[in-house]
Amino acid sequence: MDTFVKIFKALGEPTRLRILRILSVRPMYVCELESVLGISQPRISQHLKILKEASILRESKEAQKTFYMLHGDIMEKTMQGFQDFLRSDIADLPEFNEESKRIAQLDKDCGVLSCKSGGKKNCS
Repeated sequence: MDTFVKIFKALGEPTRLRILRILSVRPMYVCELESVLGISQPRISQHLKILKEASILRESKEAQKTFYMLHGDIMEKTMQGFQDFLRSDIADLPEFNEESKRIAQLDKDCGVLSCKSGGKKNCS
């Protein structure tokens, strides 16, 4: 789950999504991204750092310049993994142990029954 959190946080900012879309056209140097996006090199570098930390991008050094590109099929694998995560039985996910137990008790929870009936359910 930590991987999903890191990737979705990285994707949760419009400029980073723009950078990804632009890099899907072709790999670029920071100076090229600066020209295309019309924003400063330090701001682009901050966004690139977050995308790299989330393993969405990778870099290649050419002399003093750094070249940025999408990291293979990481997004496809992430989205497939996320779909698998959502389809899996919640009872099989250790980090959802408590929630799984509570879900199993929902139909017996007086407060929930009252809420679902518009407050008309008497739970005594």
